[in-house]
Amino acid sequence: MAKVEKFAFHVPSLEELAGVLQKGLKENFADAQVSVVDCPDLTQEPFSFPVKGICGKPRIADVGGVPYLIPVVQKEKVYDLNTVAKDIELPGAFILGAGAASSRVLGVNAELIPIVQAKTEEKPAVNGSYIARINPADKGCLLEKYSSKYADCEFGLLANLYASEGQPGKVIEVKANGRTGELNFVSCLRQILEKHYGEKPVGMGGTFIIQKGKAKIHIMPPEFSACPLNTDEDVNNWLKFFEMKAPLVCQPVIVSKDPGFDLRVEHTHCFSAHGEGGHYHTDTTPDAVQYRGYFLPAELLFRIDRPRETHMVGRD
Repeated sequence: MAKVEKFAFHVPSLEELAGVLQKGLKENFADAQVSVVDCPDLTQEPFSFPVKGICGKPRIADVGGVPYLIPVVQKEKVYDLNTVAKDIELPGAFILGAGAASSRVLGVNAELIPIVQAKTEEKPAVNGSYIARINPADKGCLLEKYSSKYADCEFGLLANLYASEGQPGKVIEVKANGRTGELNFVSCLRQILEKHYGEKPVGMGGTFIIQKGKAKIHIMPPEFSACPLNTDEDVNNWLKFFEMKAPLVCQPVIVSKDPGFDLRVEHTHCFSAHGEGGHYHTDTTPDAVQYRGYFLPAELLFRIDRPRETHMVGRD
């Protein structure tokens, strides 16, 4: 059994959070509007999620961690999203986020874009996840629906997950166009929260669309590195980077400040209808970029199987 640690986030009201984000985004984007709205029906395109919303007992899980991937991979670190749902005290949870696919299942290393409604005693799991891997044919991106090949809900090494009951409800809508600052969209949101709330950690998750423009995205190579990856430079030389085009549907998990659980404070994966996806770094067309997202502050943090030996390499 993996060790599970639990922490209660500071949870601001949606109105307060909208005001804080609105003010902060204006410093990094030419145009930003933040408001409290009804969550759109996420079963519709471009999301096509198995549930209508991201509301109901929102929580964040940080499972495993980068130290299980680098400097040297620990392939035995394998997890299951149905088990995670129980560990976070929300069986049947709807789970979004960013993680690594199970190399035990795929036979290769790949990015996982998890979109899962976990199983309950009454219902089997609904797995709407994607995997992004390097296409052996042309070394480009190969984005596939997980359930087209696999029947499980397994993942490996690490994941940053936002979970809820998948209900409709009030959410924060963020529209930001024309990036004027250095920070990417997710880092900008996180640093606004950190600056405002300081020592009171705020967690946030949901989904956003890069509606226009292009983005820098990485995909891990199919083979784990034979030699240890000891620095960020080593990691970046190992990863495969691409410029991918909008629209991209992204799944961010954000924690404003690590309250001492060795967290990855931001992690975002994305997918698309045009065969591109992976790990979001930033947009590459700041003048043209348009973001639209739906977010909710999390009530609880669950830290599952925290690595005993840790480092800060490869966290961006």
